[in-house]
Amino acid sequence: MDTGTRWAIAAAFVWLGMVLAISFVEAPLKFRAPGVTLRIGLGIGRLVFRALNVFEYVFAVVIAAALFSHETSTSLNIALCVAVGALLTQTIVVRPLLSRHSTAVLEGDEGRRSKAHLAYVALELVKVIGLVWTGVVLVDG
Repeated sequence: MDTGTRWAIAAAFVWLGMVLAISFVEAPLKFRAPGVTLRIGLGIGRLVFRALNVFEYVFAVVIAAALFSHETSTSLNIALCVAVGALLTQTIVVRPLLSRHSTAVLEGDEGRRSKAHLAYVALELVKVIGLVWTGVVLVDG
């Protein structure tokens, strides 16, 4: 296994770990912490997910750069496109909707829960599948 493939494997699994830790552990738990109101939790969430998305794009670039000179399988290409496609959809389509909703809540409109939140979570699940698939295909060579 060459160095580029090793870098791609590391990036895929670190990216996966960050998504699992932040989206499925930190995000729901912060609202259960003593003293954390909806407004505080949303403010923290905006910062955390903005930072996560930046790191996710860095990992996607690292994987693409590491594999640039490689002949990649169709399975790997599809798996990586699933993960990156989910990320692009989240940041270009869903996150702006969530941002508008959280801004309204932060300004005092307690309103209903945003359906965009469910779309974001569904895309996180799609991304997790894509990243696991990417990592497994890379490890299997």
